[in-house]
Amino acid sequence: MRNWISLQADFSDLQYRKNVYVFALKMAFLAVILSGVIIALTMPSLDLLGLLPVTLAHAIGFGAIFSWLIGGTVSGMLSLFAGFAMRDLALSRAEFEKLSRTDTLSGLLNRRAFTEALENTDGNASLVIFDVDRFKTINDRFGHGCGDAVIIAVSAMLTSAFDEMSVVARLGGEEFGVIVSGEPLEARMERIEGVRARIAGGAIRAEGHDIRITVSGGVADLVAERNKQAVYASADRALYLAKALGRNRVVHEREGLHHAWHGLVDNGVDGENKGPESDNVMQAYGI
Repeated sequence: MRNWISLQADFSDLQYRKNVYVFALKMAFLAVILSGVIIALTMPSLDLLGLLPVTLAHAIGFGAIFSWLIGGTVSGMLSLFAGFAMRDLALSRAEFEKLSRTDTLSGLLNRRAFTEALENTDGNASLVIFDVDRFKTINDRFGHGCGDAVIIAVSAMLTSAFDEMSVVARLGGEEFGVIVSGEPLEARMERIEGVRARIAGGAIRAEGHDIRITVSGGVADLVAERNKQAVYASADRALYLAKALGRNRVVHEREGLHHAWHGLVDNGVDGENKGPESDNVMQAYGI
């Protein structure tokens, strides 16, 4: 019975008004049943002791009637008041939970919520980490208000570019994470590349400025039995490589060492004239 009662008081159910009334009705019915059981157990003993002013049958009948009229009404009203009080608590808890999982500036999921979604992702999907290129320069040149406007605009573009099956979050600062699922890998990469191109092809209007930005992205595959932390680390390395190759591009983890080396050479970096960025990238990839 304890389990039955606790199920009726599930906070998630009591967020809806109709469930409050259902809860009160069930509690009233339960109170009547319990009252009836108590009457059925006590009346015979009282009758044997000669303490009943009426016959046993009449006493049980009157007890049943008053159980419905008084016990049911009182318990129903109390349950209704308690139900609405619990509903308020449920709504407050739901709002708090939402706030604890939401990034205030962008309105996207925060890192905590994204990490949970990543751990719960099964099947064929891709993790992409986007990073706004040279974001510090934007803040320094145009001010933090414009920087916030850039974050909000990028958040909106990411949200509109990916469907409901995808998970979009702001991981912190100018970094965003997306879990893309429901499509073959080639289609996912096309969508990711399309987002990058769309961001690079437009301008963000903020405080009288037309701010042009680019983003870099690192992609890793989410497959069954693969450690999620390893996937995240691989996407992060791919993002680091995209930055080293000149920014404003998306790099998939499978492009590997060959792409890393030849990409650096194509960008004017060779073994005798390596910059600090190339040194860091080659160290990360074991070159």
